[in-house]
Amino acid sequence: MDLLNKLTTDASRGRKKFAVLVDPDKSTPASLKKLAGIASKTGVDYFFFGGSLLMHGKGEAQIRVLRDHSDIPVILFPGSSLQVYPNAQGILLLSLISGRNPDMLIGKHVESAALLKTSKLEILPTGYMLIDSGRPTSVSYISNTQPIPSDKPDIAVCTAIAGEMLGLKLIYMDAGSGAQNPVPAEMIKRVKMETTLPLIVGGGISDPVKAKAALKAGADVIVIGNAIEKNQGLIPEIANVVR
Repeated sequence: MDLLNKLTTDASRGRKKFAVLVDPDKSTPASLKKLAGIASKTGVDYFFFGGSLLMHGKGEAQIRVLRDHSDIPVILFPGSSLQVYPNAQGILLLSLISGRNPDMLIGKHVESAALLKTSKLEILPTGYMLIDSGRPTSVSYISNTQPIPSDKPDIAVCTAIAGEMLGLKLIYMDAGSGAQNPVPAEMIKRVKMETTLPLIVGGGISDPVKAKAALKAGADVIVIGNAIEKNQGLIPEIANVVR
């Protein structure tokens, strides 16, 4: 499955996509089976799987549930090098380019490089940019980095341009799980205008209005997790907006 080629082609043709973020620590086999059913019926494009913490070792079994009950690709969104599960189809190899923590820029990648090379996971090199959401998030705490201020689009633009020039293949702008505010539309618009890479946007997108704003501003893929954990009924509403 050529995930990167499809993401790039869809973005170039203006085909918007919807990813549901699955946190393994907040999921059970029953909830995942239900989620897979709803997502399949409503046209979800991707499952992003991962979280900031790892409270148990059931990730591989949880991915199996998603794959057994849907044809939606499962792409790892790892919070650490411990969250590499070979039965997913791909992995967002995240380089936290908005921060200055060397572990998140290259250190964790070195730790997992041999494992990733021998796995069958498709590697998706991703420039990950954490954007201030109005309050501290798990991502900022765990990564020990400061987010880009939400009122500084120039910093976000230059960071994304640098990521593209370094050879990364995707840009992911994230306000963080449970964000108080989503990534500002003006920042999304500026980054999209100044780069050519597919743009993923997540964090704080808690309703169809915010989803539409992110897509209209230039997001190619929107990611929703925390809001859907609270209300899976949002999935068809968001899917309608994406379509």
